[in-house]
Order: sequence, then structure tokens, then C-alpha cells
Amino acid sequence: MSDAPRYDIDPAAFWADPYPDLATMRRDMPLAFVPQLGATLMTLRADIALCEKQIDVFSSHQPGGLMNRLMGHNMMRKDGEAHLAERRALFPAVSPKTVKQHWKARFEVHARRILDELAPRGHADLLADFALPVSGEALKEITGLTNITFGQMNDWSQAMIDGIANYAGVAEVEARCHAATAAIDAAIDDMLPAARTGDGLDMLSVLIRSGMPMDSVRANIKLAISGGQNEPRDAIAGLAWALLTHPGQLGLVRSGAVPWLKAFEEYARWLSPIGMSPRRVAKTHRFRDVTLEPEDRVFFMFGSANRDETVFAEPQRFDITRDTAGSIPFGAGPHFCAGAAAARTLVADVAMPMLFARLPDLALDEAEPVRLGGWAFRGVLNLPVGWA
Repeated sequence: MSDAPRYDIDPAAFWADPYPDLATMRRDMPLAFVPQLGATLMTLRADIALCEKQIDVFSSHQPGGLMNRLMGHNMMRKDGEAHLAERRALFPAVSPKTVKQHWKARFEVHARRILDELAPRGHADLLADFALPVSGEALKEITGLTNITFGQMNDWSQAMIDGIANYAGVAEVEARCHAATAAIDAAIDDMLPAARTGDGLDMLSVLIRSGMPMDSVRANIKLAISGGQNEPRDAIAGLAWALLTHPGQLGLVRSGAVPWLKAFEEYARWLSPIGMSPRRVAKTHRFRDVTLEPEDRVFFMFGSANRDETVFAEPQRFDITRDTAGSIPFGAGPHFCAGAAAARTLVADVAMPMLFARLPDLALDEAEPVRLGGWAFRGVLNLPVGWA
């Protein structure tokens, strides 16, 4: 077991706002064992960027981990050539070229339709009524599971996210995750005939054509759903909230002085939708005067790295004009998020500019406070707005 210094958290308070504890850990014990999470947390940006590349020590292969057990053995839980082979097979579906030339137009169709339906209402929860369906419809297209609803996509994603973060072992949470993965398998089965005979660029078709074993195809589709729904959903709603509460910065993007992509990159640094990535220690390793033992669990805290005071001035401040080159919102090293290009395009090229163009007088509804939550995955939980 790790001999890192112990740092105790209040799990409920950490879920509500992890940043005070993370700041204390960065300052006093950048490698700290948190018994309430059963893991050693790594909180400095330089340490994470270095250690994430040391796959012989900090392994993604976690045979007994929650993700493997609940969702199947996907490429995120593989290292070396096994990881690269599956990543190469997936690449044609999510490459920057495919996203720009193929998926962007499909994203725009869905976003336009959703805004057309939303505009006459004059009020909405922007998370539930815009961000959720936009991200869900986009993910249906990319995965090839166009036989389901965006609501099912969202529910299944959330059930799996809750399942793989269920370190307390709550039976009901695990049961919901199993139900979601079974439903995804059924949806895949329904789409297999078309995927096997067509030349589609969706993930299911591309992975089938690659010759990937079916168990791995299923596991990687589930991986895409677990991250590909909640992260863009939360980034769309979260960035809208950040800009609405920082009107001067909203003015900069509206005027064209700052690109939407730069605003998105600052949001992903400031309130990282992906706050953590777990690793299994594969062999005894000494780091920062701490001995890590085989099978120890280490959490790379991206949400902390992106607020590292040694990298960013006033990191708690949302500032779309800052240089975000040092941030790692999509991870670093070999496990850099394969869906990063799709997320950037969906949020910065489609959802945000179309939203603020169609609803130029969008404003927060002050009658209902905006709530935030999460540390492994973090975002706004509601976003009440109105417009004329």
C-alpha cells in the first residue's frame, strides 16, 4: 500500500466543490492517499504529464477495475500495442478530417432542429433542453446507434459513469449500470446487419470492418457512450453558464475578438468536465519520497492539474484570453482522448455559436440557482434561462 501522506476528505463536500481540497493537496502534499476514495491522488500538472507516459508503472490495464467489470475491456484500459491497435481501428471514425468533412454537417442539422423547437418557448433548462439532446444526437451519429433516442443515450451514459465511479459499491448503482450495458448490447445487435454491409463512417461500422473481435467492439462502443455524452453535454451547458456569468467575455466571443474554440479550451481548463483518470500501479515505484506498491490505485487529477498555480496565474479565474497551452483537459500521453476533435467541433464550431446566434438575448433565470457537482466528472446540474 502507498505510504503517501494521508489526506481526509468529506466526500459530499468534495463532490460539491473539490477545488479547496485539491489546492491544499497541491500546496502541502501533491501525492496524497485519500482513504475515502481508496486511492493516492496526484495533483500537480507536471507530475501527471510525466507519470501518464510511464505506462510500465502507471498502467491503464486494470483487470479487476470497475470499468472492465461493468463495461468490458476497452482500449482505455489497455496499454502499449494492445491500446494502439484499437485506437488505430477507431481513428477513421473520429479523425479531425472525418469530423470536419462528415460529422460537422450532421451536428449542425440536429442543433438547428433543436433550436427551432426551443426558440418559441422563451425559457428552458439549457442543460436538459439543448445541451443534452445536441450531444445525444451527435453521439448517436458517431457511434452508429441511430436506432435509439437521445434520452436513452444520455441515461445509459449516466448509468455507466455512475457505475464506474461507484467506489462505495452501492448495489442499486451497479444494477443500473448492468441494465444500461445490456440495453446497449441490444441496440448494437439491432444495427449489426447495416454495419456489416455498409461503408459508414460511424464507429460501429468502422470497428466491424477493422476485424476487431465483437467483445472489443461492444466494449469500445460503451466507452464512447460513457464519455462521449456527458462531457460535451456538460461542456456546452457549462460554457454557456460561464459566459452568461461573465458578460464581458461573452462580448469578446460575440464580436469575434476571441474564437469560440479558445473560450471552450479555457472552460475545459477552468472546470474540467473530465476531472480524473485512474491508474493501477504495476510495480514498486518511488516518486516524490512516496513508495507506491503493485496494485495501488492512483488517480491522475486533471481538474487539479488544470488549476495548478505553477502553470496558470490566478487559476480559479475564468479568462478566455489566457494561454491554455499548459492545460490537459483531454489527458496527456498515449491515452489522450480519441474523441477530442469531435468534442471541439460539436461545442466550439456548432453548439455555442448557433445557440447565441439564434437566442441573442439569452439570460440566466435568477429565480432558480445554478447547481454544480462532481469531481471525477464535473459540470452544471441545471441551467435555467430565458429569452424574449
